[in-house]
Amino acid sequence: MIPKELYAKFDLDRGVIEGGTFASRHLSDLNGNFADQVAYDEMLSQGNPLLYTVSSLEPAHGDGQLHYGLGVLMPGKVGDEYFLTKGHLHTWRPAAEVYIGLRGSGCMLLQDESTGDSRLVPLHSQSIVYVPGFTAHRTINTGTEPLIYIGVYPAQAGHDYAPIAKQNFRMIVVERNGTPTLVER
Repeated sequence: MIPKELYAKFDLDRGVIEGGTFASRHLSDLNGNFADQVAYDEMLSQGNPLLYTVSSLEPAHGDGQLHYGLGVLMPGKVGDEYFLTKGHLHTWRPAAEVYIGLRGSGCMLLQDESTGDSRLVPLHSQSIVYVPGFTAHRTINTGTEPLIYIGVYPAQAGHDYAPIAKQNFRMIVVERNGTPTLVER
């Protein structure tokens, strides 16, 4: 059966895919994700800024099908740690994902689930990042404008946020001498 959603338009200025679902995450939704809890609490006491949005489309389900989402991650920092997404593993661990940078500059923090090995990979306009299966991944905006990207993943991948909520990533990305730097949490 051929799904109806073979074609979709997206709006980079509004960060939406027509016909897709829309989710937004504010600072309060990321409690425990930033390393500097004092800086987090201070920022939250001054307001609850929008950190990111995701508009996604699931045209078909089942083996071999794909889903995709348009992410918009705002610029900013909590202390010296850049704004980031919650990060996740896939429920179906072998599932890989591809991120395509459309606007802005940032990076992806990748962490192997079994070894804990981490890599920081650039994500910016006109770039592609491959996220292998069994890899936790988080998007980080290191620029001064919104980082906009598309993620494409298998329909059966699912999103498992629980391991990150429980243990978080072992590395963080902070600004050191004006440069994004990967350091131990």
